[in-house]
Amino acid sequence: MKDNMRQKIMLVDDNKANLIMGKNILNKYYEVYALPSGEKLIECLKRVTPDLILLDIEMPGMNGYETIKVLKADKRYTDIPVIFVTAKTSESDEFDGLALGAIDYVAKPFAPLLLLKRIENQLLIQRQKAKLRDFNDNLLEKVKDKTREVFGLKNAIISTVADLMEFRDNSTGWHVSRTQKYLEILTGKLLKNGVYANELLSWNMDLILPSAQLHDVGKISITDAILNKSGKLTQEEFEIMKTHVQKGVEAIERMEKFSQFSDFLESAKIFAGTHHEKWDGSGYPCGLKGLEIPLEGRIMAIADVYDALISVRPYKTAFSAGEAEKIIINGSGIQFDPAIIGVFKELTDEFEDIAKKYNDDLSKNTVA
Repeated sequence: MKDNMRQKIMLVDDNKANLIMGKNILNKYYEVYALPSGEKLIECLKRVTPDLILLDIEMPGMNGYETIKVLKADKRYTDIPVIFVTAKTSESDEFDGLALGAIDYVAKPFAPLLLLKRIENQLLIQRQKAKLRDFNDNLLEKVKDKTREVFGLKNAIISTVADLMEFRDNSTGWHVSRTQKYLEILTGKLLKNGVYANELLSWNMDLILPSAQLHDVGKISITDAILNKSGKLTQEEFEIMKTHVQKGVEAIERMEKFSQFSDFLESAKIFAGTHHEKWDGSGYPCGLKGLEIPLEGRIMAIADVYDALISVRPYKTAFSAGEAEKIIINGSGIQFDPAIIGVFKELTDEFEDIAKKYNDDLSKNTVA
């Protein structure tokens, strides 16, 4: 085997005879660096990384104990295995060395076969550790790949359900796509401004924001005659329409029974069940008031109403972005959380840009 492919051993001893003897024993099997002091070892480590260090304890200047402390304190060297070579053989000496991070002891004068076997065993252990680390790293990467695959599949299914809902409700067009974008910029700005930041920091955004796509899933239960009525709903029809909230919650609860994505679906259920609640308690289905309404519902309410205002419906024409912004802002403290409205005011241009990019005229096309 070529020298540059052999494993590297650094032998550190202030006794020149010991260095010569040790090098003669090891040189046939390893690339050996014979060093006369701990200081020389540290200097050599800057240029070469060994597979193992044989370190004498009793040396002038920096002794073996002091040297191993330096090694273990430096992340570049802390994983290099160290075997102490010493004439000291008491239990306390061995304990002190092992406590500092040495992996073994070899007594001087050297017994060639024993020294070689001790080194062989320790290097084998290190190779096995390296293989185990590689295996664990590969396994972790495979788990991450599978998680990404499952997460992608889940999002694809959820997006498909949401798209089917949009196709059935002829009036909503790109509603789900737009509200997703509104939520993204609104939550980002809330975080940046420190508004409800502690709660938002506890959210897993990769789960929670996509789950909002199911906020109107309960509309699947509403008849076409009501869902796509070309005029204003009667009070009786409106009461039926309002049931889409509870129907949506029930649909998601059925999904929970057959799914492991409990966090995702729990968030979806909150969006579906609370986005029609109002700050003053006049909303539905539960008449929640103020901070009783989950943050998901308070944020979604703004995105949902804004999008309804700027969109054409069978019973109304679309408001301009400016008109929609004014209505939303005027609803502060009545329909909407005043703290969130304060942040919304800073995002009106971004909301309008999203509305233009994902407009209903493009509903038959694919947006890149």
